[in-house]
Amino acid sequence: MLTSKAFENSNLQKYKQIIVAVQEAISNGALKKGDKLPSVNTICEAHDFSRDTVLTAYAALKNKGVIVGVPGKGYYIKSVKTDYKQRVFLLFDELNAFKEVLYNSFLEALGEAAEVDIFVHHFNPVMYKKLIEESAGSYDAYAIMPANLPNALEPIKLLPAKQVYLLDQVRESGTDSYGAVYQHFSKDISKALYSGMDLLKKYERLVLVFDRRKEPLGMQEGFIRFCTMFSFSYEVTAEFQSNLLKPSSVYILPNDNDLVHLLKAAKTQKLIVGEDIGVISYNDTPLKEVVAEGITTISTDFKAMGSLLATMIKHKNSSQIANESSLIIRNSL
Repeated sequence: MLTSKAFENSNLQKYKQIIVAVQEAISNGALKKGDKLPSVNTICEAHDFSRDTVLTAYAALKNKGVIVGVPGKGYYIKSVKTDYKQRVFLLFDELNAFKEVLYNSFLEALGEAAEVDIFVHHFNPVMYKKLIEESAGSYDAYAIMPANLPNALEPIKLLPAKQVYLLDQVRESGTDSYGAVYQHFSKDISKALYSGMDLLKKYERLVLVFDRRKEPLGMQEGFIRFCTMFSFSYEVTAEFQSNLLKPSSVYILPNDNDLVHLLKAAKTQKLIVGEDIGVISYNDTPLKEVVAEGITTISTDFKAMGSLLATMIKHKNSSQIANESSLIIRNSL
């Protein structure tokens, strides 16, 4: 008999509940190649499903090459290997230049072994939940950027844990059963600022522009810890405003829109970037190499992140691996 928490999820379409249950049974070894599946009637009686519901689920599994139907005998596990094209659900929080680098690297590393459907939740918790619930049972792997959305792990619980890969941000609790390629934001910002200590000392204070609705909380924690440990005067503000711009300050800007506003304000106030004020942006792009004679960045290697994610999915590796970040020093500091 198939058992799965998916059968308790009223938000998941009934035929997808069956697909998830079969996938989980294969993942945990309860079903092996050649094993017979419960009959259509057995599943109907056990879960009060219609025959059409069960047949729809079995047809989807047949199309994936997972099961085979034998006339007069029933349905059997055909393969527990992905000798068919994997279908990958990729959920980003937003689209931007560095996410494009990650995406292209991911596709290149996967090659012809998989088909990828990309979705974006735009930090909208309702959209995030809806996209995951509607995808459940339809993919072989789920790569998800949960950002710092409230209750972000709840809809993920609908998915087979071994098929889930968290990307970019990982919560400290409740994520041990999932694979992940992530940034350690608290550690990374502290390490990056420490590596630029000599340059930071020429300024009187550090300012982090931090929108807690979108940015990882660890970033703020690591910033405050660094400033406290090395006795830097500091400020954390939710958004950049031109009246906040003061000489002898370093501005750390995770959001590129804030970077644009700062550069415009500095020009208006005749403040020289790299002399009167310091600027550190997040996430390196080719444009930041040339803007204002070079913008200093704290950045991870998004190309490496995409490639590593693809490798983990292809080999069903559920490890959690930190993608290191570093400070790239340019004229703006």
